[in-house]
Amino acid sequence: MPHIRRAVRAVILDEHDRILLCRFIPPHPAVPDGATAVWASPGGGIEPGEDRLTALRRELSEETGLTVTEDPPLVWHQEVEAMGRAPALVNDYFLVRTPHFEPRGDLPDDEIAAEHLAGFRWWRLPEITTHTGTDLFSPRDLATALTDLLTAGPPPEPVRLGL
Repeated sequence: MPHIRRAVRAVILDEHDRILLCRFIPPHPAVPDGATAVWASPGGGIEPGEDRLTALRRELSEETGLTVTEDPPLVWHQEVEAMGRAPALVNDYFLVRTPHFEPRGDLPDDEIAAEHLAGFRWWRLPEITTHTGTDLFSPRDLATALTDLLTAGPPPEPVRLGL
């Protein structure tokens, strides 16, 4: 049985519906061969003994400095295959609404660099839908999932995402 890495991520939206994304660079596992970088939601692996929300709160504090006190809704679920085996990675995405802030996590700069996290950026939906650069998004179809979320609000059941 292959090892499954379970992770949590936050769809962090500010009051202007901008989404906060992290830029991961090689050799981060989210960055495929040949790609320059991947923009993804903040978050990370669930540690032994943690539930999903505890892990989400820890990850957001470490990476962005954001403190989440309420239980945010689970909006997306993603299972990613590795080497043709399913699933190798399971991401659960939670919607976090917050006033705009400048991300600065609790982790020291050397630990951030060790995670191959090269920075943060607040994105507007049109910037994602019209992006033509070499950087990728995770999930690849982030624009569609984000459009649906902004249009219809949190779904009654988590939406299954592709790669």
